[in-house]
Amino acid sequence: MNRRQNVRSSGNTISFSKSDIILTIILVISIVILAILLLTFFKTMEAYRNSDKYVSSTFEFQKKNEEKVFSIDKITYFSSCDADISTNSNSSFKISNLSQFTDIAIFINPISKEFTAKNTLKKVTLSNINFSLKPSIGTPNLYYKNINDFSKLVVSKDNLIEDSITFDTTSKNKIDYIKPILYNNCANPISLSYVNSNLKKEYTLSDDVSDISHNGSLLKKCGITANSISAKVDFKITITNNLDENYSCDLSLNIPLSTEKSTIYDGTLVLNDKVNYNFIKID
Repeated sequence: MNRRQNVRSSGNTISFSKSDIILTIILVISIVILAILLLTFFKTMEAYRNSDKYVSSTFEFQKKNEEKVFSIDKITYFSSCDADISTNSNSSFKISNLSQFTDIAIFINPISKEFTAKNTLKKVTLSNINFSLKPSIGTPNLYYKNINDFSKLVVSKDNLIEDSITFDTTSKNKIDYIKPILYNNCANPISLSYVNSNLKKEYTLSDDVSDISHNGSLLKKCGITANSISAKVDFKITITNNLDENYSCDLSLNIPLSTEKSTIYDGTLVLNDKVNYNFIKID
């Protein structure tokens, strides 16, 4: 027997059979399934288009970088410490303006030794400078360093690097390193100085200290731990060659305070780090 359900609306009776309800349910389910299928189809097509774009961009990237033009094979670090030192009336030593510094020389290497417009420098820029690891004490800063003052705590406030720095280039036989400049054939390195100042503004050494040196041994005498001054600086190097092509390389440098053979507490620390950074063509 075909049952019917009666619904009263505004004084009128509307009746639905069981088959009408089943058909309505089937129609709703069909619409939902169709919507899901259409959504899946469009998502699949979008993923396919994105995949196609990815493959295309990857191919273009590989094509542009088939030929390696610039690399960084070596970075030299010199880490030490310095301060203003005076003698108190009781013959003890007074330490002020204690600073740890690390000079950095980054050597750009043109892959080919036959110099052309492609592998010679027109402009070099350091950008996106950031301390991804900051020391827990002191005030860290990065400066351009006159290469003639390498291994000395000699920096100018005018050479403080805020976010970026651009090196001019030249082919002259002699250059003035007061300002950031590089030989266009990569003959001299990018020279920087990391300085963590105000480690101790004023500090008096114990009376039993009989000798003192202007080097990293001061850190130990003043109770500065290596963990408290650990730091890492990140930045991007962008090279523009004489074809106006741009190449970039991201660096993340740990400030060295120890090696397998020595620590900064020994006085000075020199590290010739063999690395393998390649520059990527970006346009």
